[in-house]
Amino acid sequence: MATFKIVIGDKKSGRCVQKEVKDDAAKPLIGLKIGDKFKGEVLDLFGYEFEITGGSDYTGLPMRKDVAGAGRKRILIISGIGVKKFSKTTKKGERKIHRKYSGIKQRRLVCGNTIHAKTAQINVKVLAEGKTPLFEAKAEETAAPAA
Repeated sequence: MATFKIVIGDKKSGRCVQKEVKDDAAKPLIGLKIGDKFKGEVLDLFGYEFEITGGSDYTGLPMRKDVAGAGRKRILIISGIGVKKFSKTTKKGERKIHRKYSGIKQRRLVCGNTIHAKTAQINVKVLAEGKTPLFEAKAEETAAPAA
């Protein structure tokens, strides 16, 4: 059956937590799209509410919100998810000149916006917090040496 790694991000604390969901617990997530909201009871986090922001499949291809469906597609894109900005480096004497290529269309393979069985990672953000702390502050050990 399906196994997902859920990466839960919190804007307030700026931290992320990873949780793994398998088999029966993963069934309610299949068929949801990027931008959909779901309750935390699916992940055994009562009181929480999450929104799906993205993800990737088992080979690492990113999910895009503007590509419909659950499968893979080769699309022609200029910027956004799945595109890296690249620059050409040339040497002129001892200094380097970087030329940014902007506006060049690239054909890339991306995943659709729907979660399916071959999705490996799902990125979500917290909309409403529950009673149990999800992002516990780690105690920093700053022991000053005794002089």
